Amino acid sequence: MNYSELPLTRYAMSGDVSVAYQTMGDGPIDIIAIPGAVSHVEFLHEMPGYTAFLQRLSKFARVITFDKRGQGLSDRISGAPTLEERMDDVRAVLDAVGAQRAALLGFSEGCAMSAMFAASYPERVSHLALFGGFVRYPELFPDADPQVIVQEQMKNWGTGALMKGVIASRAADPDAVAKFAKFERLSASPGAMKALQLLNFQIDVGHILPAVRTPTLVLHRAADALVPVQLGRDFAAQIPGAKYIEYPGGDHAFWSGDVEALLGDIEEFITGHRETESADLERILATVLFTDIVDSTRRAAEMGDQSWRRLLDSHDQLARQTVERHRGNLIKNTGDGILATFDGPGRAVRCALAFSAAAKQIGLPLRSGLHTGEIEVRGRDIGGIAVHAAARVMASSGPEEVLVSRVVSDLVAGAGLKFDERGAYEFKGLPGRWDLFAASA
Repeated sequence: MNYSELPLTRYAMSGDVSVAYQTMGDGPIDIIAIPGAVSHVEFLHEMPGYTAFLQRLSKFARVITFDKRGQGLSDRISGAPTLEERMDDVRAVLDAVGAQRAALLGFSEGCAMSAMFAASYPERVSHLALFGGFVRYPELFPDADPQVIVQEQMKNWGTGALMKGVIASRAADPDAVAKFAKFERLSASPGAMKALQLLNFQIDVGHILPAVRTPTLVLHRAADALVPVQLGRDFAAQIPGAKYIEYPGGDHAFWSGDVEALLGDIEEFITGHRETESADLERILATVLFTDIVDSTRRAAEMGDQSWRRLLDSHDQLARQTVERHRGNLIKNTGDGILATFDGPGRAVRCALAFSAAAKQIGLPLRSGLHTGEIEVRGRDIGGIAVHAAARVMASSGPEEVLVSRVVSDLVAGAGLKFDERGAYEFKGLPGRWDLFAASA
């Protein structure tokens, strides 16, 4: 990383509190990012993908980031900041950079405050984009005692334990976990975080969401490991006219995982077009396979971290061996599953069946989904409608079931594979009805 190219940290005065902020780019539109529970405007640039994400946004906008009071490089305070104080800080930063009106990009915990700010100061908000959000913090821990939950969180604060939810795809990388642990420690002390989390349990913005009149885009990943996707759907449903888009993957952090479609959707929502989308992406025909471990959250809780991690290591080794044996390309592990591509649909289906059978032998029932279509090759990652479709097919499958789209079943006719009809489905964000079939050898 070239540190000389990173933005400088400056300070805005919000009352008698100094709020640290940075700006990137000089586009005609202002975007201010509203952080989640953990924030540090400088150390975030150490996180793989974060700076690149902001740089993409800065091609069409001036991007403003800041640390909430009490966190990161902003002044420390006693207690926890109220929603009103957090809104004051946003206004102070906007005033400091001379932004009369801006698009708000809320993340996680910051989504609720972003919506409240838009309802309170509609003249200062042009667009509202909310990623990985929820209306009420207690919804993340139904029927749990807030004191017990927060106490348990603070026992692990500064160890990187939060990474399992925020960046699940890299939670098995010790170096990445160590870096995230440092991020936690730099963001806030255990006492400050405890006060903030206890306050969050009391916040409920549900009653103000119908008053939001700002154009709103709600974004969520289907397998978000920290905030269940249903909470994002509920958030969108309560804001009049809000558009909702769902993405595959399980990383809660907006800058991690497949971000190309996300960036394009944000840009199109704010500007009306997608000028920054690369015109020279390589496009190829491929069969896309998604898998997911059935009921992984409950299993992990029952087994404990160490035993679960050993089982996941066995799962990952099986995945690599099976995909390689069927001449596929393992794109990435998605936390509790895999994403892989194949140049032949028959090999893809046989790989899915073999992997499902092998995983069952070690006590890990899988659900699998496949679709064949044109994909975009983005370095080591992939994107495109075919990837979204495969993720939707997988989400519709049952335990130990390999579901395929009609495209796949038609392409492998006569290849010795059997397909049983599973009905027609409508997938949110994808046109038409999708005929699905369960594959067997």
